[in-house]
Amino acid sequence: MQPPLNPFHRRNTKYRIAEQSVLWVIRLGTYLVLLAASCIFLDIGIKGGRVVFQSAPPFVNVPFLTQKPETLFVFEYHGRKMEMGDADFREFKRINHITRIQAVSYAYSAGGIFPCIVGTVLLVVGSMVIALAIGVSSAVYLSEYSNQGMIVRAIRLSILNLAGVPSIVFGLFGAGMFVLFFKWNVSLMAGWFTLAVMVLPVIITASEEAFKAVPQGFREGAMALGATKWQAIRTNVLPYALPGILTSSILGIARVAGETAPIMYTAAYAVRDELPWQGVQMLHPSTWGNFLFQGVMALPYHIYVVSSKIPQNEYTQRVQYGSAFVFLAVVMAVALGSIILRNYFRARYKW
Repeated sequence: MQPPLNPFHRRNTKYRIAEQSVLWVIRLGTYLVLLAASCIFLDIGIKGGRVVFQSAPPFVNVPFLTQKPETLFVFEYHGRKMEMGDADFREFKRINHITRIQAVSYAYSAGGIFPCIVGTVLLVVGSMVIALAIGVSSAVYLSEYSNQGMIVRAIRLSILNLAGVPSIVFGLFGAGMFVLFFKWNVSLMAGWFTLAVMVLPVIITASEEAFKAVPQGFREGAMALGATKWQAIRTNVLPYALPGILTSSILGIARVAGETAPIMYTAAYAVRDELPWQGVQMLHPSTWGNFLFQGVMALPYHIYVVSSKIPQNEYTQRVQYGSAFVFLAVVMAVALGSIILRNYFRARYKW
């Protein structure tokens, strides 16, 4: 006599088989994406790491991280192949009293990327400060003050649509509005506002969701004790929504830092010898605006120029991978700062 069948036993019905098949398709797709991303980061890490790090003390390629980009000159001198940057090459000719020498030049293949690092950090930090200030204020109004009618729904729909606009469109908008109409020219200020406008949809949407996640009782309890609406928001809503707001800033940093088209039209130069603060004199307030209204070099645009605008060779490849490696490190460092702040506020404010 056969034992009775377990009614809770899993049966391989056609629906379960279809579910498992779809699950494996999704799983394989996830693994393929992770594999592709790992290969890209591994390739940049290995080849870029060879440029940034070295086996001899101080174990870091300090000139690459502290000097400006230069043209590389490759030539033979007394039977030896020599490679020198533009400044060293001129000094070498002066010391050795050389007037003519056969040398092959390679643009952007010597020196370092320090002005690019400075410009990237300034663009990311400045644009995120502006975007967070405007975006969080907009989210406070939409979530806490506005009447949830057709106009507000239309505004939210417009914000969602803006999130899908290509970055080149924001670049053209920034060039027309900030560079030409406001006459800020190609400058940090124009780049800040262009990148801030581009990332505003992400900031507003994520911040509004963070406000909605705070229990309504926090607001009602504060106002029951005599607080005004703004006092209730400032003391009982904003602190608890900060982790979600900082999460939106991480998403914004990831998009802002990697964009080339907007800064190409509004803020970035292919070559700029001076750093932003070199034209500023603290004792002369009239020069303070020089910091805001001048262009900078930036790592995304520098990588684009070195990769596509000049002839490719072994020397430019070294600069490409080194710049990409440092670029990823800078973005990770800024994002890590946001993650640390988010975890701090998450641990401090719990309900």
